[in-house]
Amino acid sequence: MVSRLSFLGVIVRVFMWAFLIGLAVVVLYPLLWMVLSGFKTNAELFGDPFALPVDWSFDNYRKAWNGGVSGYLTTSVLVTVTSTVATVFVSAWAAYGLTRVQIPLSRTVTALILGGLMLAPTVALVPLVKMFQAMGLYNSFWALLILYTAFRVPFTTFLIRAYMIDLPREVDEAAEMDGAGRWTAFWRITLPMCKPIITSTVLLHILFAWNEYLFAMVFTSGSGVQTLPVGLTSLMSRHGTDFPVVFAGMVIAAVPVVLLFFLGQRYIVRGLADGIGK
Repeated sequence: MVSRLSFLGVIVRVFMWAFLIGLAVVVLYPLLWMVLSGFKTNAELFGDPFALPVDWSFDNYRKAWNGGVSGYLTTSVLVTVTSTVATVFVSAWAAYGLTRVQIPLSRTVTALILGGLMLAPTVALVPLVKMFQAMGLYNSFWALLILYTAFRVPFTTFLIRAYMIDLPREVDEAAEMDGAGRWTAFWRITLPMCKPIITSTVLLHILFAWNEYLFAMVFTSGSGVQTLPVGLTSLMSRHGTDFPVVFAGMVIAAVPVVLLFFLGQRYIVRGLADGIGK
């Protein structure tokens, strides 16, 4: 009986490792193929797409960088950083008010904020375009900043609020007795205690803003305000596309977010487990 159980345990571990290895191949091979394709020529890519490059040259990466990727990268960094700061700050302040301040109809306010999770961006595109055109914000950096912040605040507030609910209120009461105001208590006491969930929400928003395509495509049309997901499409020509250059641009766009994910995945899991798990 014992030997049978040990044999079944070995079989289960073998299948588990086989599944994990297969999953890793499915996830990592497309990334590896994209990187290798950036070193090829069009003839090599279409002649034998799965072969190794003949000449390991960075010419395609230089062409992609000089072909506009550097500008798109700068815009993406600017939009991502500013929208991350705005979203996390507004959400943390809102979560603090919902959990630490006695306000009328607090449950209704909470329901309205969380109701934003149900609003699909595609439903609001037409009225948003009209509104931004009337306000003179269409095709501008401010359009993306406002949209990225507004559509992520409900989700980020939900996560931070779930974490703040179980924080000890005695700390806030002690701060009030020492003469600290709401802002001081929030900035110097509550916010540092929320470091795990703040880190998670920062990383999640960066992943969202860096890869967002719909808003960036609809609300920007000039090369000076286009982000990487939209800007990379300009590398493709109707009369003949140099696909290795396009793949090189995609690699440049993917490297920052891939590195960020691998470096920050531990914090994402920990923050979400501490927050939603409560």
